[in-house]
Amino acid sequence: MSLAVVHTRAQLGVTAPAVRVEVHLAGGLPAFNIVGLPETAVRESRDRVRAAISNSGFQPPARRVTVSLAPADLPKDGGRFDLPIALGVLVASGQVRTSALEAFEFLGELALGGELRPVVGTLPALIRAREAGRTLVLPADNGAEAGLVRNADCRLAGHLTEVAAALRGRAELARPRPVDTMIAEPGPDLADVRGQARARRALEVAAAGGHNLLLIGPPGTGKTLLASRLPGILPPLDEDAALEAAAIASVCGEPLDPKRWRIRPFRAPHHTASGVALVGGGARPRPGEVSRAHHGVLFLDELPEFDRRVLDVLREPLESGRIVISRAAHQAEFPADVQLVAAMNPCPCGYAGDPSGRCRCTPDQVSRYQSRVSGPLLDRIDLHVDVPRQRLSEHPVGEPSAAVADRVAAARTRQAERGAINARLSAAALREHAPLTEACETMLERAAERLGLSARAHQRIIRVARTLADLEGLEAIGPSQLAEAIGYRQLDRMTP
Repeated sequence: MSLAVVHTRAQLGVTAPAVRVEVHLAGGLPAFNIVGLPETAVRESRDRVRAAISNSGFQPPARRVTVSLAPADLPKDGGRFDLPIALGVLVASGQVRTSALEAFEFLGELALGGELRPVVGTLPALIRAREAGRTLVLPADNGAEAGLVRNADCRLAGHLTEVAAALRGRAELARPRPVDTMIAEPGPDLADVRGQARARRALEVAAAGGHNLLLIGPPGTGKTLLASRLPGILPPLDEDAALEAAAIASVCGEPLDPKRWRIRPFRAPHHTASGVALVGGGARPRPGEVSRAHHGVLFLDELPEFDRRVLDVLREPLESGRIVISRAAHQAEFPADVQLVAAMNPCPCGYAGDPSGRCRCTPDQVSRYQSRVSGPLLDRIDLHVDVPRQRLSEHPVGEPSAAVADRVAAARTRQAERGAINARLSAAALREHAPLTEACETMLERAAERLGLSARAHQRIIRVARTLADLEGLEAIGPSQLAEAIGYRQLDRMTP
């Protein structure tokens, strides 16, 4: 046999498209050519493969070797193709005789001695291999990730010789151990926040309905403290959602903690982050912070300090829950279903409205500072809440996260019966599940006229009111819920 076909998978965004590694041996002067849009790391695999084959007790073929990575128009990068290329060479040269290649897919980078090194992005590949009905062979160091995917046929190997022996039927590769995915000890507790009753209430509403939240107050009043407690009161991820979030972490090469994989991610990029860092991109598009926070919380501290153009790239993902990045050669789509929590000072010095009276900012300076956050982005934030300075000695220890999480879970259960959380209800579903009485309609129209609300803000107020009703176990929205929802739009009157 002078031709062998081995199955593997590339990495494109957070997907794993199938790739056929076709290896052909022909007469002529010895050469090793790889075709099919290989990037530098893939082209260099020929040297790693030759050395690994030689150091594993096999003989590199003294013939013309042509490796085709199909489809030819799909870019390939990384060392993940080393193992399938080496197996293709061994099978095509007759050193490994097997008829089982069709049932397997292979991923792995080879060391010069033949050892298998871990690769990134194995979870998407494992999920797709399961759908294709094939067994995926991975480096042993990827075993922790592989153990997260149930009902997937996976094998682990530490050396090229182990894989070759298994294909010849002389040995059996180990299976990954199923990972215990019990949720670990809870993280930071909301009981640490003393006082700030209105901000705590807004945090609970945001968690119950999946609403975006903006916290405004002087330095040191607990804005970051509040935001970091949000994941602890959100319901844990179900298995499918947790696997999606873990797949993004796998593509980014982040270590996975199986004991915490069902806890929602919390990402807090610095305000110097670029647009590419925030939403993803690059020559080979990679996920940004908003995708790494998929199904979790994206916290933007010091919101006006971010570049305004960087912030505005979030407007579309906050609506659609996904990001599409197009390049000349290819396009990548990343999930970005996040809950945005932001924090900002009320003025450049941070002390506008503080009882100490230390603020000396002029009204124009305050207006310019707040205008760094564009109106369209502010329009997508449902809750705007003051976090004023308070005397801690006057406030007891707050309610713990567990008690708040129970109320949030009960409200989310009611929303699950409608098919979506309130923040994601369509316009038609909103009309069906959140009708307003005539008195409420009049109240909302007056508020919209007074605050200059857009149609989007109008609907978001109704969604927040629906969440407030769910928290109280009410079937219909009443005037008190609507009035509270309108009260959370305080920055609309100041939007430039």
